[in-house]
Amino acid sequence: MHLRHLAAGGLAATLLLVAGCSGSSLDTSTGQTGDTITVGLIWPQSGPYKTIGDDQAKGWQLYLDQHAGKLGGHLIKTSTGDEATSAATALTAAKKLLDADAATVLVGTASGEANAAVADLAVQKKVPFIGAGGRASVIHNVTYVWNTSWLSNELGKAIAPYLKQTIHGSVYTIGPNYQGGWDNVNGFTDAYTAAGGTLANPGGKTTWTPFPATTNFLPYLNKIKDSGAKAVFTFYAGTTAVDFVKQYQQANLGIPLYASGFLTEGGVLAAQGPAAEGVYTVLNYAPNLDNPANRDFVTLYQRKYGTVPNIYAVSGWDAGLVLDQAITAAGAQPTSASINTAIGKLGAIPSPRGDWRFGGQHSPNQAYYLRRVQTDGRTQANVVQQTLTTLTN
Repeated sequence: MHLRHLAAGGLAATLLLVAGCSGSSLDTSTGQTGDTITVGLIWPQSGPYKTIGDDQAKGWQLYLDQHAGKLGGHLIKTSTGDEATSAATALTAAKKLLDADAATVLVGTASGEANAAVADLAVQKKVPFIGAGGRASVIHNVTYVWNTSWLSNELGKAIAPYLKQTIHGSVYTIGPNYQGGWDNVNGFTDAYTAAGGTLANPGGKTTWTPFPATTNFLPYLNKIKDSGAKAVFTFYAGTTAVDFVKQYQQANLGIPLYASGFLTEGGVLAAQGPAAEGVYTVLNYAPNLDNPANRDFVTLYQRKYGTVPNIYAVSGWDAGLVLDQAITAAGAQPTSASINTAIGKLGAIPSPRGDWRFGGQHSPNQAYYLRRVQTDGRTQANVVQQTLTTLTN
């Protein structure tokens, strides 16, 4: 994919001009009629991942708005549940959406633990579940499970060869002690050590911090000073990412910080402020990707919400896009089973991140990018530096 770095102000102005002249190619309502389909949405509406849930919901709603509230020609009724902070609360929400609200499809979740819990229920109930957040590595039966996001161990896996080539010395790894943290960091350590890399942690074991209880990272960061590490790799998201990045700057370690993209993605970047400058991350999206679908998407998103989109919004948008295509293909009276079958037959998904297809694990085969937090125009942004790799599953 050809990339170019566009300043934030220039990007917005260019896209608004294009939209004003030609309209959006994403506004493609079919105008068909049909019965109402209930979709159950599970977003974090409270807790440290609330901002992630807000962005996922924005992407989903934007797609519905652009299609007159319809997917595949059928009116969509949405019911929502709160993922909150645990797999248990997400599972409670999912059960209510299926039993009380009779949802035909489930969409959502942010954390890997919540994703795994809802995935098991979806398989049991034979209802398609479109995950819009991290996919945990513990899911083995994906018959009714699909993701428009990523496999949680892919991000570390994508950046590991790059760090092995560019960091001359050992890398210290640290992350939150729950499924999402394990997958993101272990994805890196497995690939990095397999390539001959060495961890600076005592005993070569990742340092795990209690989640969500840890807000003071300075005792952990002070230990990194004495480890001899030449770089740090981590995963945090939501409000814990803000705490970690600010305290990383405060600790003045003097070594580069690399992370899964969620460390600086979305609203946390503004909250981190100057402390995030120069942080490197790996992710499957950045708003300056130069392709037609992304140019249209960024324009629509900025018009509605007054801010630049992120991968959480893209995953929510893509969930609507996948269901739109699948419901269209499922016939005049779509059911959970026929929609699920149709998803499995979909071809290329024209996403803002670039075209992707579902792989064998029902997650996107997609490119990953190295990004750096820097001033882009008048604001801080995660700016693509290079394409790292394309991963298939």
